[in-house]
Parts: sequence; structure tokens; C-alpha cells
Amino acid sequence: MRQQPVLLPYTDPAFAADPFPLYRQLREEGPVRRAVLAGDLDAWLVTRYEDGLAALSDPRLSSDIRDASDPRLMEQLPVTERESLMSNMLRSDPPDHTRLRRLVSKAFTARRVAELRPRIQEITDQLLDAIVPAGRADLVADFALPLPVTVISELLGVPVTDRHDFQRWTDEMIMRGVRRPDPAVVDAAWRQMRSYLTKLLEAKRDRPADDLLSELIAARDEEQQLTEDELIAMSFLLLVAGYITTVNLIGSGIATLLAHPEQLETLRNNPALLPGAIEEFLRYDGPVSPGIARFAREDVSIAGVNIPRGATVLIASAIADRDPARFADPDRLDITRQDNAHLAFGHGIHYCLGAPLARLEGQVAIGTALRRLPGIALAVPPGELRWRPGGLRGPELLPVTFTPDPN
Repeated sequence: MRQQPVLLPYTDPAFAADPFPLYRQLREEGPVRRAVLAGDLDAWLVTRYEDGLAALSDPRLSSDIRDASDPRLMEQLPVTERESLMSNMLRSDPPDHTRLRRLVSKAFTARRVAELRPRIQEITDQLLDAIVPAGRADLVADFALPLPVTVISELLGVPVTDRHDFQRWTDEMIMRGVRRPDPAVVDAAWRQMRSYLTKLLEAKRDRPADDLLSELIAARDEEQQLTEDELIAMSFLLLVAGYITTVNLIGSGIATLLAHPEQLETLRNNPALLPGAIEEFLRYDGPVSPGIARFAREDVSIAGVNIPRGATVLIASAIADRDPARFADPDRLDITRQDNAHLAFGHGIHYCLGAPLARLEGQVAIGTALRRLPGIALAVPPGELRWRPGGLRGPELLPVTFTPDPN
């Protein structure tokens, strides 16, 4: 009997708060399930770890949305994104992806990222200095958001006075709520972001600085390794992807610890567990949910299921990362877990370039917050926390109380 596609209920607040019971059911029903996503789009959902790992490295599955057979995928993109912001690493395949990634990869090596630790710690302490006297805060708006925004802005060379604007545009473009967004508002935000980036890059052409955007401009103008659209699209990707998932990693990580006080106490007593704790937060409730989209370049068989050319394949990392065939007791948070090769950052050639930076920011932010916010607790019942409804997962707000420090 042919399975009916399952509807992922993005607009249901209960699903947004805890999608994992449905995820578990889908994984148990089969390794590949047809699903209906936001916008009534059809996809094939890959739910198990080994299949997802293989799919993320399968060259028959493209990252380029133009390989999709459903025209609605392209039609639902804002006009500005279709016209000029498609040429980024996330939406490209080799050889273009190889060329684009090589241009920026040196900025995100483990050594270069480690050199940022003192500045990340300084920004973290400055943000907490403003919080600790009050004894209460929204740890998303006051902490988890401004930290990675400041870090990526400084790395790229974005003026501090512009950060509020690009955060607002990003919220309107990407950070969707339960209600369907107004297409006019979304497209206006994309146009404003493109206009802003065009002017910012022009200013940096006139006055180059020691930052990543100036390096990309040199690659465009002197080495001819980028087209103008690729330069703008790359700037957009680095700016937005450089902070948006890290906000959710920090916010979700703290929220998860508050829901597991014994794990919080273990981590507070043994800060050396922080690196492993970050990996467990990424596995247990990562910032991308349910997963990563690809498009079949040809007919493909995954786990014995035939997927037609042009179909959307959603490699459900959030479901696969709780696969009991790969992880022992997968629905239990365990910050001491050793074997933790999760898929939250992807796999293969598209493995997240910013993973070392996100990990470092998560370690510094969460470790310092636990040290400087004694007695931290949710200021509302857990059921009242509002979670983003899909795609990019994390708490919208994280109201907490703690013992204030008047000094």
C-alpha cells in the first residue's frame, strides 16, 4: 500500500516546541518518507543516519535549486534572491563551489579561528557586564544574538552602526514565525540587503581595510576569481550564515541545560566538558531542523526507495542524529557522550565552513554564562518558551533570572 505523504506541521506551536516525537515516528516508519513541507512543497525525507551520511556526499544530489523539477521552489524565492543572490556556496556544486569555497576557507581554519578567542571572550564579557546587575535578561536578545553578530561583523568589516539594519532585514527574510510572511515585506528586505551590500562593497573598494570583505573585493577586481553577483552573494552568505545558526546554538544550548539541571550542574563543576557538551547540543537539538535540502540530478535509489530526477531530497539531520542505530540512548542528553559524529554541520564538500567559529563561540558564550550567572533559571514555565517553527530552530526568547551582581 502506497504511503501518504506526511505533513510537517510547521504552524503548530506544539510541534515547534518539540518536533522529536513526530521525528521518531517518521524514522521508525521507514528510512525514506515523502513529506509535505512549508508552502505545500513535496520532498523525500531521509530519516536515518547512515543513509543521510551517504546522501550528503552523493554527487547525484545537487545543492543547486535550479536542478529541482518543481517550479514552485524557484517561484517562492524573492525576486532579488533569484536575480542576484543565488551564486553562493550553499546553492552551488563543483567546480563553482570548489572555487568559491577556496576563496574564503583560509579565514575559517582552526588556527585563524583560535586567534579570535580573546576577542570573542572580550565581547562575551562586555555583554554579560550589562546583564549581571539586573538579575534577569532575555538571553537571546541580550546575549546569544549580539555576540555572533558582533564577531562576524568585525571579521567581515561591517560597521557597527549598520548591524541593527541587517539584523532586521535578516529577520524579515529568513527568521519566519508561525504566520505566513507577507511576500512584499520579505522581498523588500531582500532588496534592501542587496542595496546595502552593494554600497558597502563600493565603500570598501575606495577604502580597503584588513577584513574579509576587502580580501574578496581584491579577488574580484585583481584576480578575476569572482563575478560581481558572486561577490555580493558571497558577502550575503558570510554575513547572515556567519551568525544566524550560532544564535540558535547558544540559545538552544542554554535552554537545553536549563531543562536538564543535572547536566547543567555537571558542566558547571567541570568546564573541561564544554567542547563535548557543544557537540551534544548540536546532536540533541541542533540549529537546523529537520535538515538539509538537495535536488536529484538523476533517478536515485536511497535505502531501496526510488526517487525521481528533479525531486527535492531533505536529508533530515535532526532526525538522523537521534537514530538509535547510530547513537546509544539517543533521546537522552549526555554531555559526556564520546562517540558523537553528528550531522548538524552537514558532511562532505558542503560541510559547514564556519563550524570551528560556531563551536568556539558556543564554548565561550555558554561557559562564561554559566560562570557569571549563578542560580540561572527560566523566568517562565518551560511550556511558555516560543520556538522558531522550522528550518532554523531555536528559542525566539529566553527569559531567565539569576543572582544579580551589583559590582
